[in-house]
Amino acid sequence: MCVGSLATLATTTSQDILKEYITQEGHRTEVAPKPPMALTNAVSWRSEGIKHKKNEIFLDVVEKLNLLVSSNGTVLHSEIIGAVKMKSFLSGMPELKLGLNDKLMYEATGRQVSKGKGKAVEMEDIKFHQCVRLARFENDRTISFIPPDGEFDLMTYRLATHVKPLIWVEVVVEPHSRSRIEYMIKAKSQFKSRSIANNVEIVIPVPIDVDSPSFKSSIGTVTYVPDQDAIVWTIKQFNGSREYLMRAHFGLPSVETDMSDDWKKPIQVRFEIPYFTVSGIQVRYLKIIEKSGYQALPWVRYITQNGDYQLRMT
Repeated sequence: MCVGSLATLATTTSQDILKEYITQEGHRTEVAPKPPMALTNAVSWRSEGIKHKKNEIFLDVVEKLNLLVSSNGTVLHSEIIGAVKMKSFLSGMPELKLGLNDKLMYEATGRQVSKGKGKAVEMEDIKFHQCVRLARFENDRTISFIPPDGEFDLMTYRLATHVKPLIWVEVVVEPHSRSRIEYMIKAKSQFKSRSIANNVEIVIPVPIDVDSPSFKSSIGTVTYVPDQDAIVWTIKQFNGSREYLMRAHFGLPSVETDMSDDWKKPIQVRFEIPYFTVSGIQVRYLKIIEKSGYQALPWVRYITQNGDYQLRMT
């Protein structure tokens, strides 16, 4: 696992700090200019005196699934690329502590996963924003930090784990007398019924120069995209544990002879599933401590998206 090298605190190379310290006009002064406040603090990424009318912090756990599946359904490659993204609107100089269902954290502290709280997740290739105290994390897996103001990526991670296709697509292709070709397509969601995939696009390659397209689907809309030599089946909301069918019919040019398989590129699927992570990662707690004692409201959201998601055709 790589957590990066320890960040040098109070760095003087920060662009924002240098802008405060360097001016365009040249002049001589008897009194040395006062260094910017950030140079004298241990926190170079955050200025003092920040005030917000409403103290809030938004945390998004975003995971992208890279997947390659053979035509018989065998998963050839699967990988989860995750990121914990934050938007911080907190006054003063708050100290935050984030707890995840991190397997190594449970092992380091000797704790057990509580019943009903899901499984512990073993993350790899963890990389942090410079605000995270790496020595503390390496010691007991505590994610402790003073956040920058505004939007930033707190951490990224990877999981090389076997994942079954969240949306599985089967395609049966039937050529007829070299004059027309027909597709029978089945799309199946393989996640829990309480979840919904939004803006699903299933991209299915077709031969070059097909014509006279016609479609019939049990849900959504189907479009022929000549520039991509593909049909795109769009389903606005795809509920979990559901199965849908689509049939496509094309004419083939009369000069067509033997069809090659060059056009049978992998099927691509695009989607976004809110309130869901494929890895099972969970935010156990997010504590906010500030010397003034104000109460801040944390908001947590989970999102799973497609990455490089491909299903090979027969």
